[in-house]
Amino acid sequence: MRLRRFLLASALAVSVMPLAFAQEATSTDAPPPKSKVAPPPQEELDQAATLQVNVNLVNVYFSVRDKSGFVSGLTINDCQLAENNDPQTLKRLTQEKNLPLTIGILLDTSGSQEHVLPLEQESGGRFLREVLQKKDEAFLISFDVNVDLLSDYTNSPNELTRAINKASINAASSSAGIPGIGGGPLPTSNPRGTLLYDAVYLAAHDKLQSQTGRKILVILTDGQDQGSQETIKSAIEAAQKANTIVYPILIADRAGYLSAGMIYTGSSQMQQLAEQTGGRVINVGNSGRKLEDAFDQIQDELRTQYLASYTPKNKTADGKFRKIDMDCGKGMKVQARKGYYALSGDQPQD
Repeated sequence: MRLRRFLLASALAVSVMPLAFAQEATSTDAPPPKSKVAPPPQEELDQAATLQVNVNLVNVYFSVRDKSGFVSGLTINDCQLAENNDPQTLKRLTQEKNLPLTIGILLDTSGSQEHVLPLEQESGGRFLREVLQKKDEAFLISFDVNVDLLSDYTNSPNELTRAINKASINAASSSAGIPGIGGGPLPTSNPRGTLLYDAVYLAAHDKLQSQTGRKILVILTDGQDQGSQETIKSAIEAAQKANTIVYPILIADRAGYLSAGMIYTGSSQMQQLAEQTGGRVINVGNSGRKLEDAFDQIQDELRTQYLASYTPKNKTADGKFRKIDMDCGKGMKVQARKGYYALSGDQPQD
């Protein structure tokens, strides 16, 4: 896994620079200083302390529903948030329907999806054409026995549509190349595998973690994983660390499962992935109409999404997971990520 991730990082040229703590290197040829450098004034120290607090700001994107549907117009006085059962003070709560959006589409191209892939291509292309705005970007990944980057970050719905229409079913592969996204097959002990958890991990860790703002993953899959090196737990952790909302759309040819004598078991893991990251599972069976409606539901959520920000009372960057609970009043169902990892100050939590 370490070798594979190193190759992925090289192939994708992913580079994360901690801007808050970046420092210019000192030349080894420079003459020694003639006198000791005076300590910075108190004003600069105060500014540094303020910067540390700002870097540790936690952002929580969430949606709220009642019996009538999605709720808009909430203010900072309408919601409360607790971290590990300790009430926190919200610094802001705003509706962020126009905030730039980064979308990752994960397309299941394993053998079990052969009869529903055309539906995924048609509805996925329509969704991207309708949802992408000028400041938004999206990428497309397919997964089967390989995990491949079909289209890197782009704002062009036409480019993404062409990429999604070129996707094809791959039940087995003997191709060679650099393991990982865009470079060939991931190593797997199952030649007919479906590397779903690997795809989620790589999309979150390698593509989304360095991005800021609103980030979502839409997974078109039957929810079955075979052969991944990652687990559902590590996939969820990667999505949480990237503050990425995951929407698994379960689309499957159930008749094909029955005729092949297979048992469908993917929904419970996808439910965990969605709930822990602030998304939700939408089950469409093999219905094109239901699939289009699922994409419409996701669009509605994005248009009514809120952003809550707070500075944790516990400022220790211990790397541990901290549970988040939000409440916006009686009868209001809040859809938000279940927590975050208290990373060091050079790894912002948004």
